[in-house]
Amino acid sequence: MSEALPLIEVKNLKKYYGESANIFKRNPSVVKAVDGVSFTIHQGETFGLVGESGSGKSTIGKSVLRLSSITSGEVLYNGQNLHGLSKDEMRTLRPKIQFIFQDPYSSLNPRIRIGDAIGEALLDHGLCSKSEVRQKVLEVLEVCGLATHHIDRFPHEFSGGQRQRIGIARAIILQPDFIVADEPVSALDVSIQAQIINLFSKLQKEKQITFLFISHDLSVVEHLCSRIGVLYLGTMMELASRDDLYSNPLHPYTKALLSAVPIPDPTLKRERIILKGDIPNPADPPKGCKFHTRCPFATDICRAEVPEFREVEPEHFVACHLV
Repeated sequence: MSEALPLIEVKNLKKYYGESANIFKRNPSVVKAVDGVSFTIHQGETFGLVGESGSGKSTIGKSVLRLSSITSGEVLYNGQNLHGLSKDEMRTLRPKIQFIFQDPYSSLNPRIRIGDAIGEALLDHGLCSKSEVRQKVLEVLEVCGLATHHIDRFPHEFSGGQRQRIGIARAIILQPDFIVADEPVSALDVSIQAQIINLFSKLQKEKQITFLFISHDLSVVEHLCSRIGVLYLGTMMELASRDDLYSNPLHPYTKALLSAVPIPDPTLKRERIILKGDIPNPADPPKGCKFHTRCPFATDICRAEVPEFREVEPEHFVACHLV
């Protein structure tokens, strides 16, 4: 990787939620949604976060953009700690850091035409005049694969794939440096997924937009991301380049996730690793390695000590006693 300052630097990020006490619990418990996660994202890179539901992926995405408060840690954008900025400073910075939602329809006002929905942020931030908005919206519609006549339609007149293109258009019209995409293709048909993935790839190459791409689907992440972090119960288990992670996964959890990715060749078979049980309660995580309750290779040290997240190969980090 380049030695230049990372565009995004997440340092020991923690996000805890306190549960209110009830008649059965005298003391309120704490849900550790994100528990000490660190990673960097360089300019022009697409960094992937993967893991099962409940692993903390979306919480990290919202925390990175300061859409959610954090318990401790730092999120640096070009060296600035986002969670240390004032509201006015954050508002000035907001056009440069954008979010793409999993369900674009819920983020669109059904009574507002999509041309207005896409262009309103330009006016809110004073980035252009009212007379210039329509032309800029038309330009971004074309970039995102939508027709010019779509500008005067309402959200209910579009398919799921088209709505996601609208969500992408709303984000990129502000010409951001960095976008968090939270499961942006999970609700789409496979054929439409491919089109949206190609659009992300095009934006990354042509506009040099930096992405944090959140997904539970490792086959999607493989096509888009240059580096990938694997989360489990709010903890980073493995982080490596895409090629290293897919060719040489080191953590048992990563191996299990990759074993579920289908191979597009009927003559080849991959040995499936079935994980037993469910993700433990984040309000009462296991001692030692959080994964040991589902790991087929767990030993006594796994049950007793938290493994250090360390670099075991160049740019390949893992938190596992067995590696």
